[in-house]
Amino acid sequence: MTTSSRYFRDWFFNIRADVLAGIVVALALIPEAIGFSVIAGVDPKVGLFASFAIACVSAFVGGRPGMISAATAATAVVMTSLVRDHGLQYLFAATILMGAIQIVAGLLRVGRLMRFVSRSVITGFVNALAILIFMAQLPELIHVPPVTYAMVAAGLAIIYLFPRLTRAVPSPLVAIAVLTLFAWWSGIELRTVGDLGELPSSLPALALPDVPLNLETLKIILPYSLTLAAVGLLESLLTAQIVDDMTDTMSNKSQECIGQGAGNLASALIGGMGGCAMIGQSVINVTSGGRGRLSTFVAGAFLLVLILVLDDLVRIIPMAALVAVMVMVSIGTFSWRSILDLRTNPRSSSVVMLATVVTVVATRDLAIGVLVGVMLSGVFFAGKVARLVHVSVSADEAAGRVVYTVTGQIFFASAEVFLRGFDFDRRPREVVIDVTHAHFWDITSIGALDKAVMKLRKAGAEVTVLGLNEASATMVDRFGRHDKDVLADVSPH
Repeated sequence: MTTSSRYFRDWFFNIRADVLAGIVVALALIPEAIGFSVIAGVDPKVGLFASFAIACVSAFVGGRPGMISAATAATAVVMTSLVRDHGLQYLFAATILMGAIQIVAGLLRVGRLMRFVSRSVITGFVNALAILIFMAQLPELIHVPPVTYAMVAAGLAIIYLFPRLTRAVPSPLVAIAVLTLFAWWSGIELRTVGDLGELPSSLPALALPDVPLNLETLKIILPYSLTLAAVGLLESLLTAQIVDDMTDTMSNKSQECIGQGAGNLASALIGGMGGCAMIGQSVINVTSGGRGRLSTFVAGAFLLVLILVLDDLVRIIPMAALVAVMVMVSIGTFSWRSILDLRTNPRSSSVVMLATVVTVVATRDLAIGVLVGVMLSGVFFAGKVARLVHVSVSADEAAGRVVYTVTGQIFFASAEVFLRGFDFDRRPREVVIDVTHAHFWDITSIGALDKAVMKLRKAGAEVTVLGLNEASATMVDRFGRHDKDVLADVSPH
């Protein structure tokens, strides 16, 4: 299949389901976008316009069909001090620079770094987000009238039971429609979307940020833009991987970086804040049948229709209906299997997963949680590889000859294990270090080889190193300090 035909298929292979799923997502985006605007300290329209722009643009340019991108809490928390100290226009300027950085990252194929994120980190990320999504609903469930709980329960019942009748219409959409009609017909007092804040009444206007174009402005916005770009890409790439797993398809992570950047550029130019992929809304989209780019576009476009044309209808949607949808998302997002796997998975994998969950939930910072998980994964992996290093000894006492045979990967974590394999108190006339089945990766490993050779020579032995492969020999030639004439029998594996 050619690139153009695949792109065309991404748009039109699932039209009906994509449109319906996009409508559900658009309804769920409204309270989220308003809430994130409050976090960032800006007017609700800034988050709503951002969600419209980022979703629509990423639908065309992104690399993961069916994933929803919009204004998010992960980026909103970074903006708070910038808006407070310098004003809204500097936020727009920082968002433009954020988008440019993300586009450059995509062109540099930064998306390939996802291969270094382990499955345990992704599972921890997913579980932490599920917990945060549920916790975000608690303000709508605490100190509220009893009828609110009944409405949320009714919404969940519709969401889980309606698919037994038919899957032609997404059950979350049915739940929102039924609860809205009931609330309007009964006249019961419930918190609604209209209570969150004022919806915009006109189309966004295209404009450049009103800031001085000088070095001082760059100094102000660059730290924020770098942080926003990193946080946005991290959450977007992890969400893309999760949607890949849910749909059993592959996506272009580097292209997704470009799509996120283009979406943020467009957002800033129409008065919106920066954003990234949203796992909650992406899960809603996928579970509602959305698979293609059309679902993402409909979510953004219909959001604009809702707030500008159907605003009177949107204002009366009870928050209980949207809470029911988000509770369903948190339940469906959490990997319940991972709890059972704690008993059977390797202890290191379980520790990585739990550390990621605890860090994300404690700090409310996805980037820090994932960084902790990735670092722990690296430490455990290095330790595991280091334990695979083995040095065996064979001696010919009559000839005064000792052969050390080294196997495994020698690097900073295994250099000490490598050195412990040598008996420096032995006084042979000749020592052979056979590294045919070993590989030296870094200057620490070369330093360990230097140390072994020099100590053995200091004890009076004639030392020969055999079997260095080509890459290891190059490292020794560049960074080694022991005599080069010991490097005999250099041959690639």
